[in-house]
Amino acid sequence: MPAVPQPLQPGDFYYTPEGYLVFTEQYHRRRGYCCKNSCRHCPWSFGKEKKSPPAAL
Repeated sequence: MPAVPQPLQPGDFYYTPEGYLVFTEQYHRRRGYCCKNSCRHCPWSFGKEKKSPPAAL
């Protein structure tokens, strides 16, 4: 069964200076799953580069 869309609440999104709507981590956590679209504020870090530890000398 498909997920039911959540009504937007204060703090769920903001607009960039270019006018794009961006969902915040708060919205993603309330939604409860990763959509695998590499969202800017994904709390599950999908699509983000994993940082490797610095090399030992």
